[in-house]
Amino acid sequence: MKFDLLRTDDRARRGRLTTRHGVVETPAFMPCGTQGSVKALSPAELREAGVAIVLANTYHLWLRPGPETVAALGGLHRFMGWDGPLLTDSGGFQVYSLAHLRKVTEDGVRFRSHLDGSEHLLTPEKAIEVQRALGADILMCLDECAPYPVTREVAERALDLTLRWAARCRAAHPGDEPALFGIVQGGVHPDLRERGARELQRLGFPGYALGGLSIGESKAQTAEVLAYAPELLPAGKPRYLMGVGAPDDLLEGIAAGIDLFDCVMPTRHARRGSLFTARGRLSIKAARHARDERPVEANCPCYACRTFSRAYLRHLYAAGEILALRLNTLHNVTYYMRLMAGARSAIEAGVFDAYRRETLAHLAAGPDDDGTPGGGTGADHA
Repeated sequence: MKFDLLRTDDRARRGRLTTRHGVVETPAFMPCGTQGSVKALSPAELREAGVAIVLANTYHLWLRPGPETVAALGGLHRFMGWDGPLLTDSGGFQVYSLAHLRKVTEDGVRFRSHLDGSEHLLTPEKAIEVQRALGADILMCLDECAPYPVTREVAERALDLTLRWAARCRAAHPGDEPALFGIVQGGVHPDLRERGARELQRLGFPGYALGGLSIGESKAQTAEVLAYAPELLPAGKPRYLMGVGAPDDLLEGIAAGIDLFDCVMPTRHARRGSLFTARGRLSIKAARHARDERPVEANCPCYACRTFSRAYLRHLYAAGEILALRLNTLHNVTYYMRLMAGARSAIEAGVFDAYRRETLAHLAAGPDDDGTPGGGTGADHA
């Protein structure tokens, strides 16, 4: 993996991440392919939407179909038919979310499968082993994500364990191909974040992530962490903000110096009938769309907007048609890709702050009633 920092605009960064399976222009958003599939979309549709890199979930793929099966079938790229870059998480966050089924020890996390109740031990070494077998381009260290709210003492214990696990991950994978990213924990405490970043850099990772955000803290607290935490990381290596995905949060993350993002938000909201537009979220379920001939967004190039009316999309959703989930998801993922493309172009032009403020203002205006596009998804800058 190679990362080139091409341009900065204040703290916002325009970069290029080169992997064995292709190039990722940053800042970039990674849709979540939880079980080797971005829900409702094919790899061809992901490419059509502008997706360059996909995140896959180690926990789910470990339990089903198993890394041995994936490896025997040529690795995850071939298995899921995606020839672009792949990042796999360590599985730690999924185990974290199974609080009633897990126990954290120095060795790792012992948990019971949500599928059949079978018992498993996820160690730092096992996390690396599984990810290597899957064949991802970017691997993640196993970390402990402390819940929120927690005491400082609990946050510090989680950081200490994360650092010890990071050292074990680095020992299990000492090389830089595929790339292994370290994860900075520390909650909302600046001194803990600083220590975490410093200790991880001593281990020498090709990239770094900020974990433990968007787990219950307020947006103001997230902003406080982003005000300093990215600057604790090396300028010449990619920075990844884990699990943050609302459009306004992405813009603030880019402004703080983040390169990579992931979240289930665009796909999950699509399945619930909530569509992202330049003027905020639009509920396609609403009765006012029953005879609305307009597309979801007038300037959106996605197949759903080029071809179908809001009335038809509402009908599909109300009727429980599978096509509704596919079209909604295609639109939302396209929106996210356009938002990021607009950010990249704005950084290149040295006008990112204006792009950010304009886009946020349109988002705050609410869904359009007259069909006029808000211009906040990159139409003005891409």
